[in-house]
Amino acid sequence: MTTVPNFALYGHEAQPSWLDMVHVERIPVRSSLFDWEIEPHVHDALLQLLYVVAGGGEVFIDELKWPLHPPCLVVVPASAVHGFHFRPDTDGHVITAAQRPLEAAVQAVAPELLALLRKPAVLRVEAGSRHAEALLPLFEAMERETRVHEAGQMAVGLSLLVALLVQVARVGAAQPAGEDALLRSRKARQVERFRALVEARFRERGVGVEDYARTLGVSAGQLSRLCREVLGASALDVLNARVVHEAQRELAYSLLSVKQVAAVLGFEDEAYFGRFFKKHTGHRPTEFRAMARQRLAGG
Repeated sequence: MTTVPNFALYGHEAQPSWLDMVHVERIPVRSSLFDWEIEPHVHDALLQLLYVVAGGGEVFIDELKWPLHPPCLVVVPASAVHGFHFRPDTDGHVITAAQRPLEAAVQAVAPELLALLRKPAVLRVEAGSRHAEALLPLFEAMERETRVHEAGQMAVGLSLLVALLVQVARVGAAQPAGEDALLRSRKARQVERFRALVEARFRERGVGVEDYARTLGVSAGQLSRLCREVLGASALDVLNARVVHEAQRELAYSLLSVKQVAAVLGFEDEAYFGRFFKKHTGHRPTEFRAMARQRLAGG
């Protein structure tokens, strides 16, 4: 039986993903050492994002082959078997990031990006376009940040990476739309309608997934399937995440008591709110408030 090598980075044996949350380098740095041929391998916990700006070649991901015509982006999710054949004049950036921590960050600020992180893709970037102008500075800023080794580096690098993923998603949205792309676009629009409804009504505890689904003209099961496909989470997960986020914000920044926060979010019973909050965060509201206040005070 043939075993696919499991690497942390090109040519290195796998290490725990938390040792390198984000790593940035130029494509030639490692590829040239391997004669521009990267044999099929897998990163169990690491996502890779490449921006090829010169040269070209081919990429193989999960038995599918795509040509690389610069400028283009390549998304390789964790656990996808992949390899590259580069031309010797190939240049660009490659970012390697721990997938699960990145998904956690994205879930908090831009959950619509989760689908981007979980599906292999090669995206053509129109040279000289506004997308091309936005991408390169972000890659270069990330490369600089990995070299400075100063306080707050993780926060800055993660923020830049999320901003970069937003640009990648915009590039994806601008790709020529075939029938499958149009179908995905319709599904994404429907999920965005759901999220807009949640934003307007998440404080009403009596409004459940079935009510949102009815407003959208679909069944609760259909709505959850749409959310899982587009966001990687069920409709109930989306609703609960919005409530938890608002609870965390109120606990951290407002002077409301826990009982008042519960009431603002539609909970008639403070004890039930506490159980709900702990189930989704692992902490009681009072514990979370204390930790949040300590962090805000620089402790």
